[in-house]
Amino acid sequence: MSSFNNPHHFYLFAMQNGKKKLGYGTTPDDAYENLKLRLTAKEMAQIIREQPQRITQRQLQAHARELG
Repeated sequence: MSSFNNPHHFYLFAMQNGKKKLGYGTTPDDAYENLKLRLTAKEMAQIIREQPQRITQRQLQAHARELG
């Protein structure tokens, strides 16, 4: 089954230091799991998993300064 059959979205996850991390996936849980593939355990410990914010590609530029 192709991954193109399921829409993917961008999700912003808040961090304890006030910044945000950008994840990508079909669901917020999927995006969080994808973050685990590229971040260290120390970085993952700072992510607040509750209440991810779903954004569109157009909105990404507006949130660029918040990323850390």
